[in-house]
Amino acid sequence: MTGAGEFDDARYRDNPVNRCYFCKTNLYDRIRDLTAGAIASGANLDDLGDYRPGLLAAAERAVVHPYIEAGMDKAAVRALARQLGLDEVAELPAQPCLSSRVETGIAIDPADLAFIDLVETRLTTKSPAGMAVRCRVTRAGITIEAGEHAEDAKPLADLAATLCREHGRRLVGIGPYRRGAMFVHR
Repeated sequence: MTGAGEFDDARYRDNPVNRCYFCKTNLYDRIRDLTAGAIASGANLDDLGDYRPGLLAAAERAVVHPYIEAGMDKAAVRALARQLGLDEVAELPAQPCLSSRVETGIAIDPADLAFIDLVETRLTTKSPAGMAVRCRVTRAGITIEAGEHAEDAKPLADLAATLCREHGRRLVGIGPYRRGAMFVHR
């Protein structure tokens, strides 16, 4: 087993709507193999408003959530980091799992994740600081989401098309960022 072992788990690779449950199950079990101490997550109050099946895996394994217990949302966590002199950490953008960019039901494949990372890294360098940029793998092909409005993503269209063409992918759309867009309940 390498890493947390999620790629060894067919339930994770199958990418059901509760994929995060299987990923976190593997992660927390692997951590437990390494320590008998408490396992803490970085979940905060903002995470409670989203569909987070990984929180069930955490509950089943007695993982603690110090930020939630302290009543802290993401803004409060960032403020605490700044107060502690960790300004660079406080300003880091959110980095959700690359698998969250793959539409539910499409198998998780390392090559897809590497492509997503490449595209997002390249497009982010061409985007205004702090703009959310997502490369989505859908049944129809690749979609790019950036910014809050459709016009925010348009300047990235040529580069996105080039990257897709170079990697044998079909670009099917460019538009504004939509949080949680790949969770398709069937």
